[in-house]
Amino acid sequence: MYGRKVKLRFLFVVIILITLILTTFLILKSLEENVVYFQSPSEIKLLNEIDKNKIRVGGMVKKNSISISSNEVNFIITDFKNEIIVTYSGAVPNLFAEGKGVVAEGFLKDRNFFSATKILAKHDENYMPPEVKEALGEK
Repeated sequence: MYGRKVKLRFLFVVIILITLILTTFLILKSLEENVVYFQSPSEIKLLNEIDKNKIRVGGMVKKNSISISSNEVNFIITDFKNEIIVTYSGAVPNLFAEGKGVVAEGFLKDRNFFSATKILAKHDENYMPPEVKEALGEK
């Protein structure tokens, strides 16, 4: 019924569509594995089970909570309702200080202890990541 050229064009279009769908699926699947979710200390306290995936914990560095040893920094992140103890090995950003906003990326050991692999500090007096601002209930 259809000529040879029409069948080849149809087959070509179908192969291109399948390739596009498969490529889109693979890209979205690989991005899903690299997503790091942000949580506040209060959200962590409400978790049913501890997830072994990398997460970000954000809030304010509690006053008088920074303890620096030779190669490790311990401090407490608070959202003024709950707190979580953070330990980090490495150099902290210059703007990292008590009473300032911070986001720590790493792994949750339990509901009260977090092992950070990266520390992110806010860059000026007025800036706070939107997730931290929302978690703290500020506008």
